[in-house]
Order: sequence, then C-alpha cells, then structure tokens
Amino acid sequence: MIDLSWSHILIVLVVALVVVGPKDLPRLMHMLGRWMAKARAMADQFRKSFDEMSRQAELDELRKEIEALRNERPLAGIEQTLHEPVLPPDPAAPQPQPAPQLEAAHEEPPHDAAPAAPAVPGAEPAP
Repeated sequence: MIDLSWSHILIVLVVALVVVGPKDLPRLMHMLGRWMAKARAMADQFRKSFDEMSRQAELDELRKEIEALRNERPLAGIEQTLHEPVLPPDPAAPQPQPAPQLEAAHEEPPHDAAPAAPAVPGAEPAP
C-alpha cells in the first residue's frame, strides 16, 4: 500500500489547489471519489471471485478424497477384527442365556396387593 503521511497529503492538496483552482477543486474531488469507489468495487469483486474459485477448488479436492475413501474402505479390516471374539470359545463353558423380555409396563398390579410404603418417611399414605 502507498505510505502517505499528513505532510504528503497536504502538499498534494496545495498543488491541486494551485493547478486546478479553487472553483473546480470540489468537482475534481468528487470525480476522484467516484474513481476510488469504482476501483474499490472492482478490487472487492476480484477478491470475491478469487475466494470463490479457491473455495470451489477446495470443495472439489475434498469430494475427490471422500470418493477415494469410499472406494478404498481402509477401515474395513478393522471393523471385522473388532467383531471377532478375543478368546476362543470354550466348549465346556455354558452358553449365555438371553435376557428375559419384560412384560408391558402398563399392566396394573393385583388388587389384593398391599399398598406401597410412602416415599417420604413419616408421611401418610395417599387414600
């Protein structure tokens, strides 16, 4: 970026005032402001398009890597190894029984059952 100090800016303004004159100086400044705005807009548009191209290139690269991983499946052997038993099966050991299925929770307790104890000690049971 151009390194301008206040003294440089003052010199440029004095030269512009002498060369252009006080009558046309506001019009010149307005024209310079428009040019600067156009230049900034063009630079911003260029930067945005460059960022978009780099982002698109990164996405394309990531898509290729994901596709390569899907085709290669490098962890398929590990998955199979994880599911293998650690110890060989012992023929003398009893086979584990599956857990019994619990009855549905919405069944009512028998009517002849005693009322449940209160949850808080010293509290009266609900009627």
